[in-house]
Amino acid sequence: MGNAFFVVWRESLEAFLIAGILFAWLQANDDTGKGKRALFGGLAAGVGLALLLGWALLGVQDELTGEALETFQTATLFVAAGLITQMVLWMRKHGRQMKARLHADLAAARERSGFLGVAVVAALAVAREGAETVIFLYGLAQGGEISALVVGSLTGFAAAGATAWLAAKSLARLNIALLLRLSSILLLILASALLMTALDRLIGAGSLPPLLDPVWDSSLLLDDTTTGGKLLADFSGYRARPALSSLLAWLGYWGVVLVAWRKTRHG
Repeated sequence: MGNAFFVVWRESLEAFLIAGILFAWLQANDDTGKGKRALFGGLAAGVGLALLLGWALLGVQDELTGEALETFQTATLFVAAGLITQMVLWMRKHGRQMKARLHADLAAARERSGFLGVAVVAALAVAREGAETVIFLYGLAQGGEISALVVGSLTGFAAAGATAWLAAKSLARLNIALLLRLSSILLLILASALLMTALDRLIGAGSLPPLLDPVWDSSLLLDDTTTGGKLLADFSGYRARPALSSLLAWLGYWGVVLVAWRKTRHG
């Protein structure tokens, strides 16, 4: 539930901020009201596209069984981990220019295609966030209860709306930039946890040799099968008895992320 809450909160907050930026531009540049109606239509279309992706994922899953289903779900975990990492690093490099980019895209779209262009820009911007959320949640669903996932998603969406509203109304001293930076680090930790889950599946299926299993046993300190240990394992990828191949992949992931993080520092 906690992971779903956090992922949906972060992605929905970005979507709310994007919608707010586009609305503010139209407020200053469109006196007819047609642009705002196109914006709302585009936002709805973006949500619809994300839901369509979710339906497609479930449809593919229903058609698969046995080893094929296991392969598909494992691949989804890798894709979700990769998308989270790519999104965080992209936002770190381009986040400061996001407002200017959206304004430029909106102005160009309206110039070329009128208010249909406004709707398309809004739809694509929100669909990107929504599609990422769908894939992340599908990955999280491989290791959690669906009911907890639904509750976490709904509360995360509501919390994102409240966060964006409070920031817009200046009713709370929310430093959105700081919140996004801190959440970026937490998202990378979550991505590493999804990576570990995918690697566990590969080792369990015999597709990846463990090399040495286990490298150590810290279950006396914190067992990852207990309530507290499982929560930590689900969020951070902690393993009380890690296989060497998983540990090397985890270290490799963080090595790549740290190098990329430093390269995007001045983006």
